[in-house]
Amino acid sequence: MRYGRRWRLAFATTGLVIVTPAAAGEGLAGAQSRPGTSVRSAGSPAAAGSTETTRIAAIRCQAREAAPASPPALRWRGTTVRWAEWPVRLGAEGVRNRIIVAVVDPARVTLTLEIARAGNALGPWTIEEAPPDAILAFNAGQFTDAGPWGWVRHRGRDRAAPGAGALAGAFAVDTAGRPAILPAHTLPAATLDARWEEAVQSYPQLLVSGLPVPALCAGTDLDRAHRDARLVIGLRRDGMLLVLLSRYADTGSGLTRAVERVPIGPTTPEMAEIAWRLGAIDALMLDGGLSAQLRIGRGAAASRWPGLRAVPLAIVARPR
Repeated sequence: MRYGRRWRLAFATTGLVIVTPAAAGEGLAGAQSRPGTSVRSAGSPAAAGSTETTRIAAIRCQAREAAPASPPALRWRGTTVRWAEWPVRLGAEGVRNRIIVAVVDPARVTLTLEIARAGNALGPWTIEEAPPDAILAFNAGQFTDAGPWGWVRHRGRDRAAPGAGALAGAFAVDTAGRPAILPAHTLPAATLDARWEEAVQSYPQLLVSGLPVPALCAGTDLDRAHRDARLVIGLRRDGMLLVLLSRYADTGSGLTRAVERVPIGPTTPEMAEIAWRLGAIDALMLDGGLSAQLRIGRGAAASRWPGLRAVPLAIVARPR
């Protein structure tokens, strides 16, 4: 979305997604760190183990299988939230990126949307504002000058109507706590369906039932060549929730941590390929660019990939 002046000044853009453990005592121990507190640095290959760099091209749109033959061989860490770093080289140019891959079982958490307030106005959020028991936090959704763009539902009540767009799907949670990614054409009916307790709209949708959406290939105004930092939420065939964050990887300069937030990352078709290779059957792009941010873990032990803008919404997951 186009960034409005109000949100530039407030450093606020999209939504914050937070996941907490489903069982007390799980995840990393310790209270939440506040800005300025010494925290564990994330992002180096040594942090989660390195793996062979993979070449990524745009997702193929012709008839194809609904699942890859085998996912990349990643070196995982963590328990409730399992995560790894996947080095990739993008497109013909071989642009170096790292994909932060986080996986969590939604059956072990309760996801709800929270709206941050500062008086009568929306309040800005960053990953540093995550509650002390959060073990996964990341931004989500789109925005305009007035605030979040598109469908927003909280506690069964619609706060904003769906936005128009053939690829503008939504991440939603039903009254039983099950997450889903709803394609754009289903949203008019979804807004009338009381089973959806929480929802936030974003775009573009990348995968539906394991296959790329046709609009990724031709026939739309979607920019298929633009490179940017990306954040994607997906659901795997086994029901696991998948969160993907891209980071620019400037190797050999000694400045990786300083430059990784440069918004140079996968194109939209390349990001669809990445989500597909990681087993997603449904995948939705969340607002990325300077907003893209991710936190895994709690307190001083947390691994952080901060963004350069704050966000006005939060989706939190609390123990069931």
